[in-house]
Amino acid sequence: MIELRDVRKTFQDLSVLKGVSLSIGDGEIYGIIGQSGAGKSTLLRCINGLEPFDGGEITVDGTALSGLDHASMRQLQRGMGMIFQGFHLLERLDVYHNIALPMRFWGISTKSEEARKKITDLVELVGLSDKLHAKPRELSGGQKQRVAIARALVLDPKFLLCDEATSALDPEITKGILSLLQEINREMGITVIVVTHQMEVVKQICERVAFLSDGTVLQEGRPEELFVKPERPEIRAFLREGSERLPETGVNIQLFFNGDNNYEPVVAQIARTLGIDVCICWAKLEDFRTTVYGSLVLNVEEKDRERVCQFLEERKVLWEVLS
Repeated sequence: MIELRDVRKTFQDLSVLKGVSLSIGDGEIYGIIGQSGAGKSTLLRCINGLEPFDGGEITVDGTALSGLDHASMRQLQRGMGMIFQGFHLLERLDVYHNIALPMRFWGISTKSEEARKKITDLVELVGLSDKLHAKPRELSGGQKQRVAIARALVLDPKFLLCDEATSALDPEITKGILSLLQEINREMGITVIVVTHQMEVVKQICERVAFLSDGTVLQEGRPEELFVKPERPEIRAFLREGSERLPETGVNIQLFFNGDNNYEPVVAQIARTLGIDVCICWAKLEDFRTTVYGSLVLNVEEKDRERVCQFLEERKVLWEVLS
């Protein structure tokens, strides 16, 4: 549904995007993650046409953005719902009329029975039926974001673009908002693109993710692939992967758990089968949607190194010796 090929963007002398290429499928929940200043929000603004790009090409639903006139770009933007960190609700309007705003902007009557039903159905979808006529000041942060999501859906978009949509919310409310986005994606078939610096967000809902750093894509794949065995030191630093307090004696061996071998008693088997002492000196295991992924570091004596590595190899455990 969205294709980026060698997209470049410069602000004066500052190169923000340096040849970004991505492919986002129809109905996918796709994450773009990285530190602040990596170019994530700029990339999203290029996709939705709010920011022109200097080179490369962006194709949205079969339409190339370069060369589009203003009217054609606006028509394309109508099919893109945007959700921001700051909600951007009008304080003088209640929930109903905030959701109706995009219809008014496009000259669509909000007084027809069809329009009223659409808005009330969206209010019910986001779980705010009892807040239909509440003003923004009467809502919590999570409720405001739910209003913003309903507003983004009111024109029946094909895409939902989320720019740090949960950054201002506490963890429990964030879980609720992410579950709502999953429901929207599942029930309505809308492609969702999530820009965030929160690994918790992509872990919960994203099927694929691209890691941006200094305007380039360092790694793309499933979130668990980035988490379990990141390819680049920049990603490991971002994830705070590893420990600086590993033993300086013996051999440190890192085991990776990728869903297939999570419930195998590997450490106990090493100790029992090989008859050696094993020390677990670091571990990180976390939930990714349907299963647990992560890794742990074992320390064994140098004389046992070859036997342990052979044992892991025979049982098809993913591992590496840490220098």
